Amino acid sequence: MLVSTAWLEQHLHDADVLVLFTGQKADYDTAHIPGALFLAYTDIQAAPGALTLELPTMDRLAEVFEKLGATNDSHLVLYASKGITAAETRVFLTLDTMGLGSHTSILNGGFSAWQGEGRAASAELRAVTPGKLQLCPQSDTGVDADYVRGNLRQPGVDIVDARDPQYYSGASTSTGKRAGHIPGATNLTYSTLIDEDGKLNSEEKLRQQFAAAGVQPGDRVVSYCHIGQQATMVYFAARYLGMDARLYDGSWEEWSAHASWPAEVAK
Repeated sequence: MLVSTAWLEQHLHDADVLVLFTGQKADYDTAHIPGALFLAYTDIQAAPGALTLELPTMDRLAEVFEKLGATNDSHLVLYASKGITAAETRVFLTLDTMGLGSHTSILNGGFSAWQGEGRAASAELRAVTPGKLQLCPQSDTGVDADYVRGNLRQPGVDIVDARDPQYYSGASTSTGKRAGHIPGATNLTYSTLIDEDGKLNSEEKLRQQFAAAGVQPGDRVVSYCHIGQQATMVYFAARYLGMDARLYDGSWEEWSAHASWPAEVAK
């Protein structure tokens, strides 16, 4: 799930390695890892609807990645400008749902680590030969609101709020949203999973963080946040540790919109 800058440099020209940049287009245009292609974040979002972020159809997603040259034999390597980002782990979640998670890695430390080590960069755009994908969509990457409502404080199911503590506690609210969190949820802020160099925390530290959030061995981790982006960082870290992880994609945006669904605030 993670590759180092040294590994990527060694395998950069392998026929099956497809490197995708997941940040801002202006940053990509200025300089990128040689041969990397730009993945527009909006291309993996459904047309605006009830929720800010929703996955498009599998056919649409296949089209997006085929245009970038992806095949079922590709090893997709995702990276962003400065370390690992939540937008990047959202792309990982998308590919995992498409059935390509076992073929997808994130570059630990991102472009900032790559450049900081003096590795080559380029502004050149390479030609792309479209690929062909046969997807095997997975049903074990996400859950809906009915699942969450049916598993509040359920032993073995840990609902984890990935937002900053002030939103979890109810001290702050987003515009138009209720205060607080899903009843029984614990807080594991997404940004704390990454170190000061933009790399994923060590396995030992991650296990300590999940344990502090009440996650017991064998539990299912269901993460959520504001709109289903920050929570994918928790999803990625949990899967990295071999846990059964799911994303509640509707997140607080959907939950807060239903006044009859309960909310808790910190006491």
